[in-house]
Amino acid sequence: MHKIYLDAKEMPTQWYNILADLPTPMEPPISPFTGKPVTLDELKAIFPPALIEQEMSSERWIDIPEKVLDILSIWRPTPLIRAKRLEEALGTPAKIYFKYEGVSPAGSHKPNTAVAQAYYNKISGINRLTTETGAGQWGSALSVACKMFDMSCRVYMVKVSFHQKPYRKSFMHMFGAEVIPSPSEFTNSGRAILEKNPNSNGSLGIAISEAVEEAAGREDTNYALGSVLNHVLLHQTVIGLEAKKQLEKVGDYPDKVFASCGGGSNFGGIAFPFVRDKIVEDKNVECVAVEPASCPTLTKGVFAYDYGDVAKLTPIMKMFTLGHDFEPPAIHAGGLRYHGDSPIVSKLYKDGLINAESVLQSEVFQYGMLFAQTEGIVPAPESSHAIAATVKEALKCKEEGKEKTLLFCLSGHGFFDMGSYDAYLDGKLVDFEYPEEEIKKSMENLPKI
Repeated sequence: MHKIYLDAKEMPTQWYNILADLPTPMEPPISPFTGKPVTLDELKAIFPPALIEQEMSSERWIDIPEKVLDILSIWRPTPLIRAKRLEEALGTPAKIYFKYEGVSPAGSHKPNTAVAQAYYNKISGINRLTTETGAGQWGSALSVACKMFDMSCRVYMVKVSFHQKPYRKSFMHMFGAEVIPSPSEFTNSGRAILEKNPNSNGSLGIAISEAVEEAAGREDTNYALGSVLNHVLLHQTVIGLEAKKQLEKVGDYPDKVFASCGGGSNFGGIAFPFVRDKIVEDKNVECVAVEPASCPTLTKGVFAYDYGDVAKLTPIMKMFTLGHDFEPPAIHAGGLRYHGDSPIVSKLYKDGLINAESVLQSEVFQYGMLFAQTEGIVPAPESSHAIAATVKEALKCKEEGKEKTLLFCLSGHGFFDMGSYDAYLDGKLVDFEYPEEEIKKSMENLPKI
């Protein structure tokens, strides 16, 4: 059986909240203005009450609203696919499965939380959202969700991706969103960056600053975040919950789970239900967050309190970070170019409950091409990080003669990313590993908490 489906009635009706099962509690987010734990009133400036409750909740299971389920059912449950042709091409004894999130309207996993966030804002009386986007997947998802709820959307898109991926911009425009290359002249934080560096490529940290600044300054506008925070990762757990049910149907369970990791929503979405098994049931499963060598947040960053954005407007969070003023190189996986990581993912890594590894850009496109040629789906460059790590593990199984079950999240298709593949095929992509000395330099500006 190549494809494993669930019936619509088997779609999860609750999100899984891993905060309920953490062995030790999370460190609180700190206000950048008071230096004390963030208050509800501060969060209400940019988030609706229901999302704030979810952010702080310790309830293990949280009901998904009927209206959200109704929209998610347009594409969910998503298929789990056995990558038999890839296995044959590698000559590996490993079984490789992938959960395909590219069947959503925006072509990625991002609508799982975009729909929920738009819904909670709409019922609280908010009709306008601002956000940031890197490669454009999150901006695309939020533009779709806002259109479904008759809301306005402004997207600050990292400038290098704005120019690299013009059809992402076209997609967002199709759904009524306004797309601004970041840094921009629209905000104080954007103007400050341009004054220092008029040729700035931008970063997710800069784009977040612009979106948050605008939302905080307008009563009719809230901010929506595509990754990092607890409520975002909570909404994404439908991926892992479905994958567990699908594997049960064929009597299988993964030895290793791989997912690309920038801010952490894709990784948390597929991995957290399996991490729960590891914590609660002592299951022998290894979950691996895969990041670019050019933006090695978990593998080379430090675990410390840091700002989530460049302008220091967001709460200060305990996470693995490369420093909030880190501006990554212009690699072709814009969704992974973030200086920090989800506080939950960071804590799990710090406590040894998950693992992390980094891969080079050349490996990402090499194995992304192999996957397309064998499985017939062009993967997004972000998703190809998980493919690269999975293929390397499968080849290791071949060398050692070990049979393992490997699962990865194919978080989105790459049909908007053909310019990146052109650059790879033309030999224009170069590998870049972020230098240790640059990381040490950015660490000097961490907040003193």
